Amino acid sequence: MANLGYLQLTRECKQACRFCSNPPSGVELSDAEMRESIDDLVARDYDGVILTGGEPTIAPLLLPAVHYAHANGLFIRMITNGQRVCDRPFLAELVQAGLTHLHLSLHSSRAIVHDFVTQTAGSHENIDRALFHVADLGITADINTVINAYNSDHLDETVAWIIERHPHVRHFVWNNMDPNMNRAERNPDVIPRLGEFELSLRRAMRHIARTGRSFRAERVPLCYMPEFAHCSTETRKIVKEEERCIRFLDKKGFVLQKQFLHGKSPACDACALDPVCAGLYSMNYHYDPAELFPVPGDPVQVMRAVLRREPEPELVERILARRGLRSDEQPDDHGLRSPGGASVSEPHAESARIVRGAK
Repeated sequence: MANLGYLQLTRECKQACRFCSNPPSGVELSDAEMRESIDDLVARDYDGVILTGGEPTIAPLLLPAVHYAHANGLFIRMITNGQRVCDRPFLAELVQAGLTHLHLSLHSSRAIVHDFVTQTAGSHENIDRALFHVADLGITADINTVINAYNSDHLDETVAWIIERHPHVRHFVWNNMDPNMNRAERNPDVIPRLGEFELSLRRAMRHIARTGRSFRAERVPLCYMPEFAHCSTETRKIVKEEERCIRFLDKKGFVLQKQFLHGKSPACDACALDPVCAGLYSMNYHYDPAELFPVPGDPVQVMRAVLRREPEPELVERILARRGLRSDEQPDDHGLRSPGGASVSEPHAESARIVRGAK
């Protein structure tokens, strides 16, 4: 099992992504707090730390945090928009200090789409350059993609582009977007319907699997990825009984997450995969529970695929006992809501005209 802690070094960022779930908060991390957070991960016997933000590469504490985490025996990863690590000497300094892995945020193979949703001209090109540096410096990188209304129809195209251009990339991560923060609420055009990405996500997953690579998806209910249920981040946490902690630079502060459970609809009661599925994040608030549907399957087989072995009978009993478990924050049936009454799924006409269908 691998328990990883997330540490926000800053909430500042020079991009202004239309769906950002961690925008500037005005809260800064001190050197003492950084060291205390890393000490806490060591005391919890965590395997590594993921440095994040905002954009961690613009944080004054980045290099000290890498040095301190490395000195304390933690594996060090970083989630970045790629705009500074496209500078090879800068990335080389971080690698020398102990950084071993990048999570690069690429939201489309189409530059016009990626630069539009990040609101940063040239950001797609910079990530492309950064990936060449990753190969040269001998570290590894994943591709992190936020699923949104503007890339939902070509997730597979992005995967194919990366594999062809940067074959050293071996792992992909999709995060169905968190629509509950102010960027997405100000830009409801970015919030997709689940059905909008179902086919392209399936094609992307199958393509990755055929090439022997791996992938994970978070906040995607299993009815939209039943063929690859064992690749759901939440499902893996549920089966492995793992936890994760995040040090936020906002009012949430330190969060220790041991329960991975979102909203569920009446359709989930009839779903074979209910015990190993986290459900639908932000259900009834931004995502429509009517899009959920029951699927056949064997939760024990999913457990085998996650663990790559036969699960212990006691573990099977605990996991199957989750059937019918519902979140304390389960929304009521007040209906789908959106900020200011705006549609949460239809993109603004002008924005759609610019980026949808662009090659």
